[in-house]
Amino acid sequence: MRKKAIAVGLMLIALCFGVEVSAQQVETKTVNKKKSIEKQRVVTAKGTVEAINLEKRVVTLKGAKGKVFDVIVSEKAKNLPQLKVGDKVTVKYSEAMAVRMMKPGESGPIFERAGGVAAAKPGEKPGGVAGSTTSVTAKVEAIDKKQPSVTLKGPEGKTVTIAVENPKNLNKIKVGDQLEITYTEALAVSVTAAKTKKK
Repeated sequence: MRKKAIAVGLMLIALCFGVEVSAQQVETKTVNKKKSIEKQRVVTAKGTVEAINLEKRVVTLKGAKGKVFDVIVSEKAKNLPQLKVGDKVTVKYSEAMAVRMMKPGESGPIFERAGGVAAAKPGEKPGGVAGSTTSVTAKVEAIDKKQPSVTLKGPEGKTVTIAVENPKNLNKIKVGDQLEITYTEALAVSVTAAKTKKK
């Protein structure tokens, strides 16, 4: 249902840090149950502050592979002046999707979305956490086992065809089934102060 959103976090990290996210930076976990499927992915990327332009709110970072790039910092980040050259910036993005087959006659969320943001306190190093959870109910309209995919109809009547990673999961559903899909994503940014050199 949110095919574009599922890849947003990984794309942002890859673009911002100018690196290809390696296997060591990505943790993926899939849990297959009789009536549900859960998948989780966590991506971590790190960089070092090379330069800071407070007037233009531009921070220059160096990625793990040595590539230097600029990041424009939003006005919402009030603690930018606390950032120093040499500080270590860590971005951790996590996403999870759970698909559950609903029981006949069971009602579920047609469409629900909730989220929140927590920022660093004034005077602290910049950082924060943002997250959101979206739940939607969809009806299975068609199943294609030759090119493993399923066509779903959302609450507004729109249909979307989604490729299925594990073809065996198609055996768990049939046309007409109602699925409850919950997608959760979170982005955490933390800054570690540069080590001071001993005189």
